[in-house]
Amino acid sequence: MATEARVTAVLGPTNTGKTHYAIERMLAHRTGVIGLPLRLLAREVYDRIVALRGPSVVALVTGEERILPERTQYWVCTVEAMPVGIGADFLAVDEIQLCADPERGHVFTDRLLNARGLHETLFLGAETMRGAIAGLVPGAQFMRRERFSELTYTGSKKISRMPPRAAIVGFSVDTVYANAELIRRQKGGCAVVMGALSPRTRNAQVELYQNGDVDYLVATDAIGMGLNLDVRHVAFSSLTKFDGRRMRPLAPNELAQIAGRAGRHTQSGTFGVTGEAPALDPEVAEAITENRFAPIRKLQWRNARLDFGTPERLIAALETPASNDWLARAREADDLHALKVLSADPELRARLRAPADVRLLWDVCRIPDFRGISAAEHTGMLERIFGFIQDQGRVPDDWLAGQVRRIDRTEGDIDTLSKRLAYIRTWTYVAQRTGWVADEAHWRGVTRAVEDRLSDALHGALTQRFVDRRTSVLLRRLKQKESLVAEVNDKGEVTVEGEFIGRLEGFRFRQDASSSPDEAKMLRQTALAALGPEFSLRADRLYNAPDTELDFTEQGGLMWGELAVGKLVAGADPLKPTVAAFVDDEAGSDVAEKVRRRLQHFIDRKIATLFEPLLTLQRDEALSGLARGFGFRMVEAMGILPRDRVAQEVKDLDQDARSALRKHGLRFGQYTIFMPLLLKPAPTRLRLVLFSLFKGLDEFPESPPPGLVTIPVVDGLPEDYHALSGYRTAGARAIRIDMLERLADMLRAEDSRGGFEAKADMLSITGMTLEQFADLMQGLGYQAERGERPKVKPAPEALAETPPAEGAVTEPELEGGTQDPAPQQSEQAKPAGPDVDEDGAAQQAAPAGEVSEAPPEIEVYYTFAWAPRRKPGQRPRGDRPQGKGKPRGKPGPKGKGGARPDKTQSFESRPPRKEKPIDPDNPFAAALMGLKDKK
Repeated sequence: MATEARVTAVLGPTNTGKTHYAIERMLAHRTGVIGLPLRLLAREVYDRIVALRGPSVVALVTGEERILPERTQYWVCTVEAMPVGIGADFLAVDEIQLCADPERGHVFTDRLLNARGLHETLFLGAETMRGAIAGLVPGAQFMRRERFSELTYTGSKKISRMPPRAAIVGFSVDTVYANAELIRRQKGGCAVVMGALSPRTRNAQVELYQNGDVDYLVATDAIGMGLNLDVRHVAFSSLTKFDGRRMRPLAPNELAQIAGRAGRHTQSGTFGVTGEAPALDPEVAEAITENRFAPIRKLQWRNARLDFGTPERLIAALETPASNDWLARAREADDLHALKVLSADPELRARLRAPADVRLLWDVCRIPDFRGISAAEHTGMLERIFGFIQDQGRVPDDWLAGQVRRIDRTEGDIDTLSKRLAYIRTWTYVAQRTGWVADEAHWRGVTRAVEDRLSDALHGALTQRFVDRRTSVLLRRLKQKESLVAEVNDKGEVTVEGEFIGRLEGFRFRQDASSSPDEAKMLRQTALAALGPEFSLRADRLYNAPDTELDFTEQGGLMWGELAVGKLVAGADPLKPTVAAFVDDEAGSDVAEKVRRRLQHFIDRKIATLFEPLLTLQRDEALSGLARGFGFRMVEAMGILPRDRVAQEVKDLDQDARSALRKHGLRFGQYTIFMPLLLKPAPTRLRLVLFSLFKGLDEFPESPPPGLVTIPVVDGLPEDYHALSGYRTAGARAIRIDMLERLADMLRAEDSRGGFEAKADMLSITGMTLEQFADLMQGLGYQAERGERPKVKPAPEALAETPPAEGAVTEPELEGGTQDPAPQQSEQAKPAGPDVDEDGAAQQAAPAGEVSEAPPEIEVYYTFAWAPRRKPGQRPRGDRPQGKGKPRGKPGPKGKGGARPDKTQSFESRPPRKEKPIDPDNPFAAALMGLKDKK
């Protein structure tokens, strides 16, 4: 391993986020391995990482489960199943204090001593491991994490007085079942969690508790190993447990590991005792609440350097005494006991002729005794499996099928189903071993399917026995069909006899899912007695509510405050959507119609207010001919129309038509024909909703934040999104169309043919850097040439006399933070300069004045020249704006029978102004005509 790899011990009590921190650290690396103490916890962490990274890169490896995608990057394993030597960048071991566990401690100790990530290694656990890690892992760093919430000891409580969201902990199956039965009778039901349960059964039981179907959890110490549960109180029904050898009292740190499940994140928790468990000594209770425990002095250890020469040499290697004061040789584990028993059999001993045979025997002996019948039964099964693999190279399919078939039955009580689950885990383990069965994928699928069926059956049996959907009083009254009192409070919570049965969300009743079908039907009928008047009362309040209490969402929903009461439905016209109200059938047709009418009035008024200029244009009977047709085009485009789409229609409009359209607020810009008032945030938001609704989009794009001059261009958006949002795409960003027209006004004053540089005013109104502005200009059809030169510092007198950039600070803004799309000067009194031709293209203007030199630093500058893009096969347009003079080109016909003017003539050879056709888009021409009319 690389010596520079960082090793960190993250130590602290429960509820400190250690596992969450390890997951974050692992996902920060390209590859990683995390070892967890329980198969249940491994499955929980696997599901969390899959949700973040997807199933194609996450592996799950336990003794009974093996999910290995081809592109695995992250391995989630039980500590025993952690792959070694794969060279992962990151490695973590959770609950490292289990190094001191008499049964499994030697496995955790081996990982502490030998498992490392290439770049980072984390050991997560209790503070009691600090000294041992410091002594055994030189250079290890330490990180202490404090508990997020407080833990308080509350003494002894009867189960009948147990608070909701409590876990009652026992240490035997009989104790767990007795506690669960008592909870069912007194509290209505509970979920059951034990380490022997399969992940599927455990998850189903936890879901029963987490969803609030039951308020109590009865469990073993399996909940102490990092399982995240919404537990507020932990009660110990016993303080002793059988550890596989003898009954012994739990150590304070073991009690703390379980009690620490109370309270999640910042929510405080409590713990105590119940039943026949004696009260905790004050010193023990104080140690648990303050997390003060004696440090661990000895770690369980077993030699990992094994010698497979002979069984005797292998046993001797496994029994090698520890050579470090921190380590103590582990007691004889089940696998070592089985090895001794089998190798002592003369017939089997004679079959061990090579180291490979000894290694195979050891691998078989490591099959866990899931069944727990007896040591003799277990070793007998191991001997048979060893014989099959050594003689035939695998376990025979017909024999394995017979073993699985006897287990694959879902009838029986809880104990029977639990035993079958334990049995199938043996064959699941065998199917996971490489080379032990002929068709590994087949047998893994078969054993997993049997385990799932048994898990579902066990969950059903546990629920049927220990869960009563309602308290005994409520159920008794329901069965006797007594009249029950239903109420609805101001929060919409519906209760029957004080028991919560659901919630009224707007005009829809959401019933609590914890009742059985028969109970749910009766409860709903009772609730409707209270909901009938409430529906009518709410409908009246909604109908009389002001529009300010209503709103629409960017996905087309209709809200009344925080309540969803309907949605928009596409109509025949984008500006005339209809409404679908969210009203239960039980409310009646009158309530539904009243809600629908109120919502329709709201959206109709909203459209009429925000799109008033557009609707006025649509209703103007004075418009006729081409002007009326163009008005319809504007209505269809909802007030924003790119000019290149209607270039011919714009040319065909005469001065009177344009004047009539301008009276409705239309602005004929060089790039866009638009109504400035419709660029405000509110109309833009509604326009996008109506567009998305009419197009039938599954997900509506959101409007850009108000006040931005440019926004990035994002792929995957609808084709007209940027135009409807009030922007025009140009390069990597889109610029607001009103600011684009201001920029166009500035560009008309520049020498587009000879080239010009960006002025400070141009950068100011766009809010861009020079490089971003160059990309924008290229997107508009200009060629940008980059150059460098010494920077000249302007004279102080020039700085003092330089006026502020036009519009940089004093620019008036639209409502909602959007700047005014067109200054008054733009349409009424543009500065002397080039006009806009019939295509909206700018003519050449005089070159800009010289800019004084700056300090002798190298500065980057760009020179821009008009270089329009042409479609394939399109002839070059000689009448595009090229600066002050017209671009050179060959004379040719123009129009019908007319002759194209000579494009080679100089600026001075233009015809007199009186002979030049009046450009309706040129505000100076319009002003001139007005002066003539006054004369």
